[in-house]
Amino acid sequence: MTRPDESILDAVGAGAYHAPHDVLGPHRDGDDWVIRARRPFAQTVTAVLSDGTRVELTHVRAGVWEGSADTQPTAYDIVATYEGAPEYRIDDPYRHLPTLGEVDLHLIREGRHEELWNVLGAHVRHYDALSGVSFAVWAPNARAVRVVGDLNGWDGTQHAMRSLGSSGVWELFVPGIGVGSAYKFEILTADGQWIMKADPMARRAEVPPATASVVTESEYTWSDDEWISARSTGSLHDKPMSTYELHLGSWRPGLGYREAADELVAYVGEQGFTHIEFLPLAEHPFGGSWGYQVTGYYAPTSRFGTPDELRYLIDRLHQAGIGVIMDWVPGHFPKDAFALARFDGVPLYEHPDPRRGEHRDWGTYIFDYGRNEVRNFLVANALYWFEEFHVDGLRVDAVASMLYLDYSREEGEWEPNIHGGRENLEAMRFLQEVNATAYKRYPGIAMIAEESTSFPGVTAPTSQGGLGFGFKWNMGWMNDSLVYMGRDPLYRAHHEGELSFSFVYAFSENFVLPISHDEVVHGKGSLFTRMPGDHWQQLANMRAFLAYMWGHPGKQLLFMGQEFGQMSEWSEGRGLDWWMLDQPAHQQLQHFVSALNHTYRAEAPLWSRDSDGEAFSRVWPHSPDSNILGFARRDNDGGTVVVLCNFAGSPRHDVEFAMPEVGTWTEVLNSDAQEFGGSGVGNFGGVMTDAEGTARVALPPLGVLWLRHQG
Repeated sequence: MTRPDESILDAVGAGAYHAPHDVLGPHRDGDDWVIRARRPFAQTVTAVLSDGTRVELTHVRAGVWEGSADTQPTAYDIVATYEGAPEYRIDDPYRHLPTLGEVDLHLIREGRHEELWNVLGAHVRHYDALSGVSFAVWAPNARAVRVVGDLNGWDGTQHAMRSLGSSGVWELFVPGIGVGSAYKFEILTADGQWIMKADPMARRAEVPPATASVVTESEYTWSDDEWISARSTGSLHDKPMSTYELHLGSWRPGLGYREAADELVAYVGEQGFTHIEFLPLAEHPFGGSWGYQVTGYYAPTSRFGTPDELRYLIDRLHQAGIGVIMDWVPGHFPKDAFALARFDGVPLYEHPDPRRGEHRDWGTYIFDYGRNEVRNFLVANALYWFEEFHVDGLRVDAVASMLYLDYSREEGEWEPNIHGGRENLEAMRFLQEVNATAYKRYPGIAMIAEESTSFPGVTAPTSQGGLGFGFKWNMGWMNDSLVYMGRDPLYRAHHEGELSFSFVYAFSENFVLPISHDEVVHGKGSLFTRMPGDHWQQLANMRAFLAYMWGHPGKQLLFMGQEFGQMSEWSEGRGLDWWMLDQPAHQQLQHFVSALNHTYRAEAPLWSRDSDGEAFSRVWPHSPDSNILGFARRDNDGGTVVVLCNFAGSPRHDVEFAMPEVGTWTEVLNSDAQEFGGSGVGNFGGVMTDAEGTARVALPPLGVLWLRHQG
C-alpha cells in the first residue's frame, strides 16, 4: 500500500496541510482502493460503504487511519468509537469533489465573477438524501486554512480545507450541518502563525459584539414583481425622487426589520417620499460608526434580524410603492483583527503601500482597487444587494477619498499615478466597472455618488470617459444654501448668490440635493436650530427652505427628524424626538412636508427634466429685490411651474414679475399657508398676467410659492 511521507501525515494530523484531500478520503492504490480518515484518540475506525460493506481502518500516524477496499468507495460514512463515549458516525468530508468548477476559478482570477457570492462563502448544499455546507474562501498567501466553529467544537484541526491551486481559493464540503451553524476560518500565515477570521463572503453574522459568521439559506419568496417591472422602464432622471434618509436603529429604537415594515410603510407613505435611504446595513462591529466601518460586506447586520427579514422589509416597501436605497462603503474598511484586515497574514484586500492603503484620519484601510480579486469582491458586492435584496440604488460613500491619491495627505505622504497626477486611476476604473455593470444588469436602479469635489464627469457615461454614476450629491448647493439660511433675514440681501450660484452648474451633473445625517451631527445642531429668529420664524424659514429645495433642479434627500423640525442634534444612541409632535406648530411642519412631497410628485415640471437646462429659466421681478428669488421649471408636455421665494422677514405685495407664459397662474403650494402655521399671505384666486406677461404677486414673509400655469 502506497503511503504519504510521515511529514505529510503529521501535517494532515495537525490540520496544517494545504492538500488534505490528497491524503484523506478514497484513493486508487493499484487494483484496490484505500480509504483514509483523520480520527485522533479513536479506539476503532470503520468505513461503512453505501452497500453496507465495512472496511476496518488501522491507525497509521498522527491520528490518520487507513484501510483497503476492493471496489471504488463512492459514498460511505466514517464510524469511530472512543473510550467512554457513544459511537460517532458521519459522512466523510474528504470523499467529495470541489464545489467550485474551473470556470468559477478562472473568473475569480480574472476578477470577472459577477455572482461571487454564489461560489465563495458558506452554502447549504443538497445532494439527494445528503445535505451539508460547502465552505470556500480566498486566501492566496495562506499555508493552510481550516474551518472552525459549531461544527467541530471550535477545533479546526478536524476540517482542514484544500487549496485550489493558483486561484488562491480554499474549499471544503462538510456533510451533516446546516443553517445556523457559526463558523470562522483559521488561517496559517506565511510566518507560521494561526489567525482566526470571519468569512469575508458571509451572508449572515452573529449579533455584535460577537463576530462569527453564520451559515444561512434564504427561504424568502418575493412579491414585488410589479415594482421591479415598473422600475426597469425609463430612468429615475425623469421620475420624481424625494428620499427620506434614516438610521434604522434610532428612527424608532427597538424595531427590527420585520417590525419596522408596518411603521415605515405607513409613515413614509403618508409623508409622500418616493424612496427611503438606509444608512449602511452591512454588518459592522461598532454601532457608533453608523455602519460606515463595515466588516461584513455581504451580511445584513444581525442587530435587526435575519437576512430574510430584511428582504421582507424591502418587499413591503416596494409593494407600497416606495423605493429603497442603501449606503454602500467601498472606500475603506476597519482594522478589526477578526475581519478583512491583513486577512491571510499580509495585506490582501488593502493596498500594501500605506501611502495608498491607509486612511490615517479614519484609522482604516483602503482597498487595493488594482487587484482583480479585490475589485471583483466589491463589484460583486454591489450586484449582490441588487440581486439578493432588490434594493433600488446604492449611495456610494466617500467617493472623493477614492478618487484622489492625496486625499487628506500632506506633501510627501502620497505617490502620484503613472502619469504624475493625483487621480487614483485604479479606483476610477473600479467605479466605472461597478456602475456600468450594475446599470446593465438592473435597469432603472440608481448609483449615487457622495462626491464633494468638482471632479469632472461623475455622472457622465463610462462610454464618454465618465465615472458612470446616475446621480451625484450636490455638496456645493448644500453648503451655500445652509450658510444663506443661517443668516438673519436683515442681511440676506447681500448674499443672494449663495442661493443662485447653484443655477450656474445645476445641469453639469445629475444632482441630488442632500440635507443628510452629516449636517445634523458633530456640533452642527439640527436643520431647525440653524434657522434664525424666534420659534415662528425658524419654522417659517424651514418651510421656505424646503419649498425652495424641492423646487430647485435635482432630486431631494432629507434626513429623518427634519420633517417635523427636531431641535436637538441627532445621536445614534437614542430615538428621534417624536414627542415634539405634541406641539401643533411642529405637526404643521410635518403636514407641510407631506403636502410638499405630494404636490411635487403631482407637478411633472419639477422633476421630469431635472438635468435639462433648457427646461429651466430665471424669473425676475421688475423692481430688483435681492431677497426675492424666482425661477421656472418646464416639462415635456407644455407644463410650467414657477417657484417664487421671498427670504425677507416681511411680506412683499404687488411685486411685478415677468412670467414665462401669458395667462393665469394658480397657487399650488404656499409655505406661508395658515394650515402649515404661516401667516396666510398669498394669492388665493391665482394671478393673471397682462398681455406682455407681467403679473402682480403677493409674496409672504419667509415664504415660497409654487405657481402652475393654467393657460
